[in-house]
Amino acid sequence: MAILEVNNLEVYYGVIKALKDISFEVKEGEIVALIGANGAGKTTTLHTITGLIKAASGTIQFDGHDITKIRGDKIVGMGMAHVPEGRRVFAALTVYENLKLGAYTRRDKNEIEETLQMIYKRFPRLLERKNQPAGTLSGGEQQMLAMGRALMSHPKVIVLDEPSMGLSPIYVNEIFDIIQEINKSGTTVLLVEQNAKKALSIANRAYVLETGAIVLSGDANELMNNDSVKKAYLSE
Repeated sequence: MAILEVNNLEVYYGVIKALKDISFEVKEGEIVALIGANGAGKTTTLHTITGLIKAASGTIQFDGHDITKIRGDKIVGMGMAHVPEGRRVFAALTVYENLKLGAYTRRDKNEIEETLQMIYKRFPRLLERKNQPAGTLSGGEQQMLAMGRALMSHPKVIVLDEPSMGLSPIYVNEIFDIIQEINKSGTTVLLVEQNAKKALSIANRAYVLETGAIVLSGDANELMNNDSVKKAYLSE
């Protein structure tokens, strides 16, 4: 069953068509990757799905509801969390304060505390640094914080935009291990990632975007072995 369905989505920046009639779905429990070169429309797709950009046409269905024209904060409350490109943690606030902000749509204090303890268990470094300003963390630790903050909303779907950007290889491996753990614990994942090889290695299915259009889709392993994908995105 598809928890997220995007149908015939079109988005403009002024007169420029950024997304051209794209359609795809994410089934409950999957990791689905969107791959493509810079400027292909991957981040625009995520911003439109999460309510940060308005679509010119098309529909977005999430968990049985049409969210095409719904505000981003309302979408969070419905169960979709967005980890933006570049982390965007609140640098002057502590790790703990950043995490608590992630739960702003929730009301039950006991449930929030349970989720916080779960986050600390999954990200032990965040517990060690809970009283530090977020701006003093390393890039990898900030990415963990951004993911932890998103998980504080207890999402059904987590949307990740370039989680490996700017990270050392050790942190990249750790972040991708965590994404798989998050998925195994029951959260559906929509992943935009420049590192196509890494994304395809953990995804169930994937879509390839080029200049705002989906040009290929299928099983992630099949795309990993597709000659055109190899040549364009997987060469060392």
